[in-house]
Amino acid sequence: MATSEVITLNDPHAPLQNAVDAFNHVLHTIKSEIVKSRHHWDKHEPKMWSRAVGLSDHELTTFEIEKDLVLVRSAPVSYGTIILGKIRIPAVNDKEGEGFVHVRIHDPPNRGSEDVSFHSLFTDEGPKDADGHAIRWRAIQTNDVPLVFFNE
Repeated sequence: MATSEVITLNDPHAPLQNAVDAFNHVLHTIKSEIVKSRHHWDKHEPKMWSRAVGLSDHELTTFEIEKDLVLVRSAPVSYGTIILGKIRIPAVNDKEGEGFVHVRIHDPPNRGSEDVSFHSLFTDEGPKDADGHAIRWRAIQTNDVPLVFFNE
């Protein structure tokens, strides 16, 4: 299993065509998982998707990979390539600035983008207070949040 200790991500960079193709292959799943995550967290901790309050699911997921995938990183693993992407959510632009989701996908070896699969969305539940409870809940990141490995 990949962990930040055993993989070496390349430096953050603008997406090349192969990353665009990979993210486009799972675009429907990414959008579906964003909606699913939002509905889940709204039941348990509405702060997680608070930057999307007032947006419909459609507004939240109206983005295009060609325009809104702004940053990627990847790392080879024994079972293919892990690819992280920072995707702009155009409908989110509040006092904190533009909003972004961080997405992790997986590309198995030797087949191009046809077998790329969605892995997860980054949902930040930290740091913790003295009792171990999260004091920050964030699924929509700001531009200055670095694109780093996550394993949710």
